[in-house]
Amino acid sequence: MNMRRAAGAALGTGLLLCLVAAVAVTSLGVRIDGTSMAPTLHQGDRILVAPGSAGQVGRFDVVLLRATGKEALLVKRVIGLPGDRVAIVSTPEEPFLVLLQKGGEGPVHRVVAGQWEDRARRTGACCGPDGTRSARPGLRTVPEGAFFYLGDNPDLSDDSRTYGWGDIARVEGRVGVRAFPVSASPDIGNRPVLEEYRGPDP
Repeated sequence: MNMRRAAGAALGTGLLLCLVAAVAVTSLGVRIDGTSMAPTLHQGDRILVAPGSAGQVGRFDVVLLRATGKEALLVKRVIGLPGDRVAIVSTPEEPFLVLLQKGGEGPVHRVVAGQWEDRARRTGACCGPDGTRSARPGLRTVPEGAFFYLGDNPDLSDDSRTYGWGDIARVEGRVGVRAFPVSASPDIGNRPVLEEYRGPDP
């Protein structure tokens, strides 16, 4: 009888913990609406923000932010930090070549993200003085207190190319884990890397 009671108590505790977790994910999790971060995050996914990460950005982090002049929450990937120089070179052969010069000094690197390869077909250069699309490519310096951000699905993303530099003060937090669906990996993944760039500076 004692073993039955113990098993029942353990089962009850497990069910209670699952219920609490489900309530926490529903109430605290942010639901992904749209396809701008596919394939990293999908429509209907729920994400949790790392505690204490508001107003912080790290290169290639996925963050929750409010764009300048826009109150809706966006989920995007940080590319350029304050002082970096960024550009997007776009040609029919290579429509989405993202360039980065860390701290505005030294070599220019190419930002390589596998998720961009089959999702970036539209041409469009960057950046203008405010960080938005421009008629011609040009390395622009990210201002103090700002950052440059892109979606992982570039052709279907409104990001810095649309809204301009992000405001670090308007970052609500770094995306820590994917909480739903439970069948998916909690790790956000698809983190870009920097490679040596040998082409001409834009």
